[in-house]
Amino acid sequence: MRPFPAPITPLSIDAPLDLSRIRRVLVTKLRHHGDVLLASPVLGALKRHLPEAEIDALVYHDTRDMLSGHPALSQLHLVTKRGSLRDEWRLLQSLRSRHYDLLIHLTSSSRGTWLARILQPSVSVAPNHPGKWYRGSFTHLYRHANARPIVECNLDALRRIGIWPEDRDKKLVLVAGTNADQAAENHLRDLGLEHGKFILIHPTSRWLFKCWPEEKVVELAIRLSERGFPLLFSSGPDAQETGMVQRILTRLPFPAPSLAGRLTLKELAAMLARARLFIGMDSAPMHMAAAMGTPVVALFGPSGADIWGPWQIPSRVITSDHSCRPCGFDGCGGSKRSDCLDIIPVERVLDAAMDLLEQPR
Repeated sequence: MRPFPAPITPLSIDAPLDLSRIRRVLVTKLRHHGDVLLASPVLGALKRHLPEAEIDALVYHDTRDMLSGHPALSQLHLVTKRGSLRDEWRLLQSLRSRHYDLLIHLTSSSRGTWLARILQPSVSVAPNHPGKWYRGSFTHLYRHANARPIVECNLDALRRIGIWPEDRDKKLVLVAGTNADQAAENHLRDLGLEHGKFILIHPTSRWLFKCWPEEKVVELAIRLSERGFPLLFSSGPDAQETGMVQRILTRLPFPAPSLAGRLTLKELAAMLARARLFIGMDSAPMHMAAAMGTPVVALFGPSGADIWGPWQIPSRVITSDHSCRPCGFDGCGGSKRSDCLDIIPVERVLDAAMDLLEQPR
């Protein structure tokens, strides 16, 4: 008896696949919120090319709102990052009961290797990654190209097995839902804001090294307000983020409405759909704004805008001309503060915002 699941024999790069035999597909994306949202086109592309198949997804529990309600999704399986053995066993049993024909693993995590070996789908595809155990777990491996948008990288998993997405397959899909839409309308009424008239400023990120200096956010808000644009501030619920917004609000010479820390992810999506413009950092809310069709002004520091920039939406990406960026570091020298962001002048962000605001939507 083998102590571990048997290795999978990789198929030839030219081996034809009979896609008509695929009845159930599992897509896994075990990453952060924005990463999960940027994988949403994979579900739609699969459903269009395999209309009779059931498409399931596996994500971390706290990122579920990025895919829940997706029209192509049959079942959404959830896993906690530090779940109990009992939870893991229940998840595995639930996945095994689905009898998947195709596994699309969109990260190089070890969980995907175990799933491929235990679930034994006919076809399994994952990013190319070193290691005999990893590489021997999948029938197909796909490569990531440098500076290629992450949406296209995700879709490369489908191209690798002969499913070629079209432009209509590449749209981000984020469903706010009826309850979130109603909550957004209630907030607009209570705050005295009009649908499609206000600018939503989300100055925070879960990563401090991705944030623009607070004093520059204050100056930008003042100059936008002077031009007659209603503003709304938002942030995640973490005390670090809500504290940042509160400090910004106290420095403004006028009262500005804020929903910092008060919105669920679905409610934030609904509010973004009603904004005239989003201004923020490289963060999940930036991708959410793009998914909801709202124009974006995004400030990028250590991360690469070619890979992580706003997707298929009118946008302006603001970066410095530092030769060292994008470095991918958590601030200069690991300081949690990025000079390439600190140096961006307010005037550049204001000009970008005005450029988008002057365009018909």
